Amino acid sequence: MSLTGKRVLITGGGTGAGADLALGFARAGAEVVITGRREDALRATAAGHPAIRWVQGDVTDEGSVQAMFAGAGPCQIVIANAGAADSRVMAKTTLDQWNAMIAVNLTGTFLTLREGLRQMDGWGRLIAISSTAGLKGYAKVAPYAAAKHGVIGMVRSLALEIARGPVTVNAICPGFLDTPMTDHSVEVIASRTGRSLSEARAALEAMSPQNRLIRPAEVTSCALWLCAPGSEGMNGKAIAIDGGET
Repeated sequence: MSLTGKRVLITGGGTGAGADLALGFARAGAEVVITGRREDALRATAAGHPAIRWVQGDVTDEGSVQAMFAGAGPCQIVIANAGAADSRVMAKTTLDQWNAMIAVNLTGTFLTLREGLRQMDGWGRLIAISSTAGLKGYAKVAPYAAAKHGVIGMVRSLALEIARGPVTVNAICPGFLDTPMTDHSVEVIASRTGRSLSEARAALEAMSPQNRLIRPAEVTSCALWLCAPGSEGMNGKAIAIDGGET
């Protein structure tokens, strides 16, 4: 498929799944604008392909989101990928930790999709990167799971609002991804349980029936498909990429 002539904005595009999405869409011919808070990560990913440029921004700040769309220019494809994870039992979760998870994972997605929709004129694709945590519960990540459940509810509601137009909105829900974010989770599990890093990683892999982590390229392939001809009927869906877990 070719996305020549299309511009895509990807939040959290400097690392992990966001960086893979950026390269995948650039190779498909799109002009790619990546955003995030860390200039060094954005620069490194943008250096990987001439069709990628970067605009610094914070998805939890309304003015910053508006500014990054202004810097990007009109976008036909918007991927709300920015996110963060934290792990703690509910009884020890502080309000600040709860608010932080909601701010980046839910409010940030809301601000990104809302601003993306506002500037679309004609054909468009809105894609939220959620998680299997938005489809089921996991212990010790209640704020994160609540935020990701919220993303799916928002996507389903927005899909009904825009169903008669040329724009669609969907959520991609991967299981544990083979990314630096999961590497951090492995380190946290190891430090709190006394397991080795390899044992902690194996525990996460075992949550998938395929006994593996999901590759970022699998998320990219799904996102590209949602932008391809023939995907018009995909609207308001939460697409699990999890080896059969959910």
